Amino acid sequence: QLQLVESGGGLVQPGGSLRLSCAASSGTLRFATVGWFRQAPGKEREGVSYIISSAGRTYYADSVKGRFTISRDNAKNTVYLQMNSLKPEDIAVYYCAASSVSSMDSRHYNYWGQGTQVTVSS
Repeated sequence: QLQLVESGGGLVQPGGSLRLSCAASSGTLRFATVGWFRQAPGKEREGVSYIISSAGRTYYADSVKGRFTISRDNAKNTVYLQMNSLKPEDIAVYYCAASSVSSMDSRHYNYWGQGTQVTVSS
């Protein structure tokens, strides 16, 4: 079974940056689509970004396009989400997940990490 572990969350000021990591502690991400999702308090989970790990093709939600960058390091079996110009609207628990298809629909993702909290506050 594929096991995922997120890290890198924390508290930053508006306009600051964080880099989230999603490491596969078991299994490989090389042939998977890896997505980042977030869930703000009282809101539905929403898709943020995904990367087709074997090809490097990426997708971004309009709300983060131009500010966030997804990347992968196959040697480390890890996917990253670089988040710049953070806003209070970005406050959420961020989850990474793996799917066999390229999609931003969470129902297509079979493996999930535990989540990491991102807080943006002055």
